[in-house]
Amino acid sequence: MKRVDIIVPCYNESEVITMFYENADKVLSEITSYKFEFIFIDDGSSDDTIDKIKGFAKKDKRVKYISFSRNFGKEAAMYAGMKNSGGDYVLIIDADMQHPIELIHDMLSAVEEGYDCCAAFRATRKGDPLLRTFFTRQFYKFTNKISDVNMPDGAGDFRLMNRNMINAVVAMSEVQRFSKGIFSWVGFRTKWINFENIERAAGQTKWSFWKLFMYAIDGITAFSTAPLRFASVVGSFVSLSAFVFLIYIIIKTLIFGPDVGGYASTITVILFIGGIIILSCGILGEYVAKIYMEVKNRPIYITKTSNIGESSGEDKDGDN
Repeated sequence: MKRVDIIVPCYNESEVITMFYENADKVLSEITSYKFEFIFIDDGSSDDTIDKIKGFAKKDKRVKYISFSRNFGKEAAMYAGMKNSGGDYVLIIDADMQHPIELIHDMLSAVEEGYDCCAAFRATRKGDPLLRTFFTRQFYKFTNKISDVNMPDGAGDFRLMNRNMINAVVAMSEVQRFSKGIFSWVGFRTKWINFENIERAAGQTKWSFWKLFMYAIDGITAFSTAPLRFASVVGSFVSLSAFVFLIYIIIKTLIFGPDVGGYASTITVILFIGGIIILSCGILGEYVAKIYMEVKNRPIYITKTSNIGESSGEDKDGDN
């Protein structure tokens, strides 16, 4: 019997985690042709999320968990789950119940048909703020144009993958992770299915507009060097324009003599060129910062407690 590991990243999900577990247990109990295990990843929650997960583990041997020493982010949580999974298939799903676990029936059918992955995307963004929806859609359009990855609008982390694809994703052990791009970059046959947007069952979203903006910057710089090329092209254009303007000034001075005026135009040109220089330095800085973080070779996450590998369900400490 094939095994499916359900990876559930959690960060301060105390209000909804019990509802998620009970609903998932009910849905999975109806599927008798597969064996299921849960891998809850507590991403350094400050509430009692981990206590509730430990409660599940005491009464359900299928429940495994890893608790981080601090908040490392959802990307690290997903990586930890995939790295510690051993099932034939792995399903990544959020704990807030915005991902309908009932879709696992269609996902399992897809991978049994021969697909390596079945991923779900939101058909609509009903309920999301209009400004957030606009910028999100522009991000997907922009990223698909400038990078070698292809992500449908609304694509998320909700997906079922086979062991070959999981091994490929885990092998990419970069610290600055952008899993949506990694899932696309590694290739493999993927079937896409859609679902309607669902409100959180309880609690508050952990993604502010600023966090989403910074996440988008990470995604763009992780899979494209187009911003660097853009800086080079703009810099070349400004330099060429300055050279042409210099020739014009020389010719004008030789013919009509020196021109005393031009203070406003000079300041404008200086500010424009200065802005281009600062923008280019900022773009370069983003890539240098990523290089800096990668060469330090720090662990992607640090485990505080975990019951993985312990048949008794008791805690064990870990370093990474």
